[in-house]
Amino acid sequence: MPASPNSVDWFPLWLSLRVAALATIIVVTLGTLCAYLLSHKQFRGKDFFDSLVTLPLVLPPTVLGYYLLVVIGRASPLGRFYEWMTGSPLVFTWQAAVVAAVIHSAPIYIKAARAVLESVDYRFEWAAQSLGASELRTFWRVTLPLARRGLSSLATLAFARSLGDFGVTIMVAGNIPGRTQTLSVAIYDAVESGNGHAARVLVSVVSVGALLLLWAAAYFSRSPRLSTSAG
Repeated sequence: MPASPNSVDWFPLWLSLRVAALATIIVVTLGTLCAYLLSHKQFRGKDFFDSLVTLPLVLPPTVLGYYLLVVIGRASPLGRFYEWMTGSPLVFTWQAAVVAAVIHSAPIYIKAARAVLESVDYRFEWAAQSLGASELRTFWRVTLPLARRGLSSLATLAFARSLGDFGVTIMVAGNIPGRTQTLSVAIYDAVESGNGHAARVLVSVVSVGALLLLWAAAYFSRSPRLSTSAG
């Protein structure tokens, strides 16, 4: 039977949740490392690296999408290596949507995580290292626990931002229903096709989900002292 004009395809929601979850794991892992380098290390080219991290925030999504097509396309070394490893190209797949979501959410996470790590009292780190702890052990046992609440809040925001990318995603992953159509792309497609019911439902889901994620981010960012006094 043909689908009803007012029917809602929920595949984009489940795909977007999967894409956002994988993108958040990558962003938190690599982004925390980049933020630590920027907040705790001095090295040649640091300002350029910081500018490179910030660049996706100011470039138009179509420009970012073009750069990604050049980097991960079938003609690029990375694209050929991926196709050799998996047997299929990276572009116009849901995995490409993950790459787009990472590019979309990583800059804000790194910039904010740098501020969180810089706010950690360095005296605790110095004390740990003076007692013989290595830099890596100090990072895992001292820095991360002290920054945990702030980084957890930022991870929630990164997840929310990964859900909402449109411009980069449609450039590198396309709009293939049942394969690469994410939530934001599905809303655009529903509006373009005149399916107002599906558009309203999906917009409502995104809005409620974003509100809940913002509430969770605010909860994680509260200081323990304020939480205790509020309770």
